[in-house]
Amino acid sequence: MNNSPLLLLLLLALATGIGFRIRATQGRIKEKKGIQISAAEIGTAFGRRATVVQFSTTFCSACKAAKALISDVVSKRDDGKYVEIDAESNLELVRKLNIKSTPTTIFIDATGFEIARAVGAPKRDQVTAAVNRL
Repeated sequence: MNNSPLLLLLLLALATGIGFRIRATQGRIKEKKGIQISAAEIGTAFGRRATVVQFSTTFCSACKAAKALISDVVSKRDDGKYVEIDAESNLELVRKLNIKSTPTTIFIDATGFEIARAVGAPKRDQVTAAVNRL
């Protein structure tokens, strides 16, 4: 008996499940007790309350949408700062912070400690809530 159709169906179901799982976790902001980052490493002073650092690459289409959204949310505050970093040009910092894909957004408190992180393009309400928690 030929089990090829059954095997194909099982592989398709597995791939679909994995795809749904990845999609469900993309852009979700997760609280994280990260390492401390210096202002020199990101190339600018920190915001008074919060700094939102987005790692992007030139070929990343989701990075453009994330940049527009995050910079808009942060620009409405006088105690926050948005910084975009080209991941390809800053490989040492990418390795230090364990950036695996773009866009990756890191939420930093006023002392430079990573508090939360989003892999993928986050939603507006999530960004607002994360910045408000800092």
